[in-house]
Amino acid sequence: MKRLMLLLGALVATVFLTACNTMQGVGKDISKGGQAIEKAAK
Repeated sequence: MKRLMLLLGALVATVFLTACNTMQGVGKDISKGGQAIEKAAK
């Protein structure tokens, strides 16, 4: 669980550091990141 939280924190930081120009872009990035986390968790 600790590893998952670390991965999630890194993902959030990456999303914000990539400087998405629109909220729609941020939403897509977060969605893709969530899917990657779910896949890694399985």
